[in-house]
Amino acid sequence: MAERDGKTIFKQDQRACPRCDDYAWSTGVPPLPDAAALATLHGGPQGPPWDMIHSLVRDWQPTLAVVGLPYNADGSESAMSAAARGFAAELTRRCALPVTLVDERFSSLEAQARLREARESGLRKRRVAKADVDGAAACVILERWFSGST
Repeated sequence: MAERDGKTIFKQDQRACPRCDDYAWSTGVPPLPDAAALATLHGGPQGPPWDMIHSLVRDWQPTLAVVGLPYNADGSESAMSAAARGFAAELTRRCALPVTLVDERFSSLEAQARLREARESGLRKRRVAKADVDGAAACVILERWFSGST
């Protein structure tokens, strides 16, 4: 496990689709336990939007990327696990950035619950969009890494 040393860390969360078209990013600075949604990037048939990813890495200068690893509910590898591992390897290769993988099971459900609670309490005024859930799920996964849960 990489050190939590006060540097900005990214979390990338591949959601949706067999093609992994959506990439939600959050950021945080340890030892603070909270993450903040940063951006949701949309890829296409060519894969991840590497130009935008390079721009985020250049602007934020993270010391580590945390990539969500999608497992099935029973803990077995999902059909998307290989794609997430491939993305993590490519991110390391293209951006010279160490990457750690974190179990993302149920992160979307936790994100939806957080957003619903914020809306019910009046903290959130607008409706919840898919990009909001993706960003909140990215935060959940980064916060899991902060807490040492992988």
